[in-house]
Amino acid sequence: MAKRDYYEVLGVDRNADKDTLKKAYRKFAMQFHPDRNQGDDEAERKFKELNEAYDVLKDDEKKAAYDRFGHAAFEGGGPRPGGAGFEGFSGGFADIFEEMFGDFMGGGGRRGASPGRGSDLRYNMTVSLEEAFNGKQAEIRVPTSVTCDLCDGAGAEKGSKPIACPTCGGRGKTRTQQGFFTIERTCASCGGVGQVIENPCRACHGAGRQRKEKTLSVNIPAGVEDGTRIRLQGEGEAGMRGAPAGDLYLFLNIQPHPIFQRENADIYCRVPLEMVTAAVGGAIEVPTIEGKRAKVSVPAGTQSGRQFRLRGKGMSVLRSPARGDMYVEVAVETPVNLTDRQRELLEEFQKASGVEKTSPQSHGFFDKVKELWEDLRE
Repeated sequence: MAKRDYYEVLGVDRNADKDTLKKAYRKFAMQFHPDRNQGDDEAERKFKELNEAYDVLKDDEKKAAYDRFGHAAFEGGGPRPGGAGFEGFSGGFADIFEEMFGDFMGGGGRRGASPGRGSDLRYNMTVSLEEAFNGKQAEIRVPTSVTCDLCDGAGAEKGSKPIACPTCGGRGKTRTQQGFFTIERTCASCGGVGQVIENPCRACHGAGRQRKEKTLSVNIPAGVEDGTRIRLQGEGEAGMRGAPAGDLYLFLNIQPHPIFQRENADIYCRVPLEMVTAAVGGAIEVPTIEGKRAKVSVPAGTQSGRQFRLRGKGMSVLRSPARGDMYVEVAVETPVNLTDRQRELLEEFQKASGVEKTSPQSHGFFDKVKELWEDLRE
């Protein structure tokens, strides 16, 4: 019986791209797979035919030959598609199976597996609020794995090279047949690298990297906040045998400040205020985050808890010339350790002043309490 056109088998036109081919193959492979059609010879025949068609059309060179010469391209000793028995399963269907289930069955990466990328590292760093405001250049020491100097990361002694792993033939995987399924596992001999080293480097013993403490210069930009993460690309652990290095992630913790409290880009500062200044008014000087002083005008009759806003005196904003604001909250301080003369003066002041005028809040509060008590008596 003459072979059907491969495009007809997959139900696609001749201009179909690889994604279209893969979707069509997946659909029919699931439909005609022998596990779903046990004892059905026709389903088994269609499954073989499907594998043979997809094995040709997914390969650019085979597809080009087929488009030009048809089935004759694979006759007379030419390259043949994998269609005998279930060998085709390890070609076309294995691609789909690997895409659907990933590393579940030891997959991940096809022929020519490469050594693994180095691990990412985390470094926790504490900075002061002033350093977060100004930014800083800091040096950190990170214990990590670095590329071996003796073999330049190759893992082999100078003058020698890794060879293809004799167990997996350089694929990095081994295959075992279990019923209809071909199970792929990472090669135990080479660890999935696909190569083995006959003469390992005496310094790194074939790993291509060594444990060392690395010193790095880190730029902390102005305006960073607590929990800010800075990525240093390629500064993590070196990869195995010349593979790319991982990244280093710097996590910042802002140290609590004895005077200032930060909220986003704004700064809050609680300042004690003398009773006389609060009563008659005046001016006070307060510290700022940049290490200077700012003058705050206090109007007469200022009460505890009042806030004064100093525009542009707050924190730096990350990657911006802008700054937040500073809020000064005053706490009126009651005099203590009075001398006899000071006590006399205060008593004279109390007698001379009308409570309803000099202390309106206190007077109003006790008036309400008096009314409440009178209501309760009734």
